[in-house]
Amino acid sequence: MHRSRNWSRDRVENKTLGILRVAVIAVLLIATVFPFYYMAMLSVRDLSGVLRDPGALWVSVSELSFDTYLAVLRPQGDGGQGFLLFMRNSAVVALGTVALSLLVALPGAYAISRLRFFGRRQISALFLAVYFFPSILLAVPLFVFFTRIGLRGSLIGLLVVYVAQVVAVTIFMLRNYFQTVPVSLEEAAAIDGCTRLGAMRRITLPLAMPAIVSNGLFVFMIAWNEFLFALLFLVERRDSWTVSLGLSQLSGSIEIPTTVLMAGSVVLTLPIIVIFFATERLLTDGLTAGAEKG
Repeated sequence: MHRSRNWSRDRVENKTLGILRVAVIAVLLIATVFPFYYMAMLSVRDLSGVLRDPGALWVSVSELSFDTYLAVLRPQGDGGQGFLLFMRNSAVVALGTVALSLLVALPGAYAISRLRFFGRRQISALFLAVYFFPSILLAVPLFVFFTRIGLRGSLIGLLVVYVAQVVAVTIFMLRNYFQTVPVSLEEAAAIDGCTRLGAMRRITLPLAMPAIVSNGLFVFMIAWNEFLFALLFLVERRDSWTVSLGLSQLSGSIEIPTTVLMAGSVVLTLPIIVIFFATERLLTDGLTAGAEKG
């Protein structure tokens, strides 16, 4: 009888938790997907239809229109908003930030995880201390500095700022992953006559490729969505705007229809969503692998 009661209670608890899990997942899924769904639906509706029934949760085939996307992507000289140019600028800055950050972070993270030197632990803590300071605190000094050296208004100046922002956390995350790679593998390579740089290139980097790719994606998402420094450095030169800055200018204009604004929001969001779901497993594995040692 005692076993029957325990089994019965265990069964009730498991079923209750199973129902709660499904309910929580459903609520979170709706809260996450619905805003993007409504945004995408508004972007393909005719403005007159939106004004008649703004709360509609679906769009009829007769009302379906992609003119808003043409208006967003078309160059400004042709009456559009020029988002194709903004997307190119964002891609250049984001990819450049990824390349330069990894170029600096890979040897830095490897040195901290493998070499023994004075102040090694303090330097590791310093990388995290950088994020104690909010970006707005650095905005004014950087604005003045880049104005004086003539880089304000250029994508190169914005690229330098982004690299300085993300390189510390990239080194910290890669260091954690490098520490999970057994040192014995590099020692065996050294016995075979391989130098430290050779062991790093042939042994450590291939094993750390999931973390390298995931950190690259993480940096890309930060650079693609960043707005504050893009506004400070590029607002005076429209041909250098990033897509986030272009979208903010759309939302601040009373002359831009809601449907066009939603189309711009989809253009900004969709590349990140596609990249995330295409590499979700690699991103998760790479970011969590450094949490364990051994």
